Amino acid sequence: MGITIKDVAAKAGLSVSTVSKVFNNYGDISPETKSLVMEVAQSIGYYPNATARALKTNRSYNLGFLFDENASSGITHPFFAEVINAFKSECESRGYDMTFINRNVGSTQMSYLNHCRYRNVDGVCLAGVDFFSQETHDLIYSDVPSVSIDHVFETRPSVVSENTKGIQDLTEFGIRRGHTRIAYIHGENTSSVTKHRITGFYRTMVAHSLPVPQEYVLEGKYLDSRKCRELVISLLSLPVPPTYILLPDDVSYLGAIEAASKSGLVIGETISFAGYDGTPMIQHLKPRLTTIRQNTSEMGKKAADRLIDIIEQPNTAGSEITFVPGTLLEGKTVAVLNC
Repeated sequence: MGITIKDVAAKAGLSVSTVSKVFNNYGDISPETKSLVMEVAQSIGYYPNATARALKTNRSYNLGFLFDENASSGITHPFFAEVINAFKSECESRGYDMTFINRNVGSTQMSYLNHCRYRNVDGVCLAGVDFFSQETHDLIYSDVPSVSIDHVFETRPSVVSENTKGIQDLTEFGIRRGHTRIAYIHGENTSSVTKHRITGFYRTMVAHSLPVPQEYVLEGKYLDSRKCRELVISLLSLPVPPTYILLPDDVSYLGAIEAASKSGLVIGETISFAGYDGTPMIQHLKPRLTTIRQNTSEMGKKAADRLIDIIEQPNTAGSEITFVPGTLLEGKTVAVLNC
């Protein structure tokens, strides 16, 4: 006969009902008791039966994570990779598994909502998808609990990086160093992230009574260094070029380096750049990039916690926004101009 929950209770010196509450994530059990039960269960090789638990609680203890694989937004993405890892770790610490949601199950195509139902997830986190598509809206406005990252829906909770403040901080950083001709190459203008950053840029420039020529604000693409190279070259070819260029992300800095070299300029001296994200790999480039480091681990953790909370306590569900601040990393790419 295999190891049972009674064996765990006997070894831990607790009642079977208390141990059962631990495995079913009841809220009236102390952290110390939970830790003891889990340690004992692991030491004697006991694992709760997922099927039995699902029948008892009417939950699968499986959460979906939805991202747009066609846009390479996921496990290889420098931003979302860390978000996903933190989300998964927090799920597991609270007794849940994570399943990726997309349009394909083997050779069969299905909608996001149908995939969630097929996998029987208790809830789903959405990140890096087309938030304006009908397919996404069908999922958001269904009965599947959900939380979104970096996009706000009126009826669902969301976890959002402080994008407006982040770009304001980068713009202010350049202004304090004497820059008045500041350009902004932003990402695709179809995302709320981009819209908030553009707003932050213009607000800061207006607050300092600095002009923004139309040709100084260009739409690029996230994570596309080649596109960034072309746009930086076009900015540097203007009759009155900018002295400080904000880039859509850190990866774009690779293109900016090429453009500066082609134009015979020295980064941090005769041309200045700032990125966004705080990608560790890019921080090893010289000169070191000034950027905003997003707290991706905190975003993933908070998204998991909020989703599990509304699954376990449906009456707490709401549409509140959880803002996660970033941190300005001062590199060597922004020159100090003579004022």
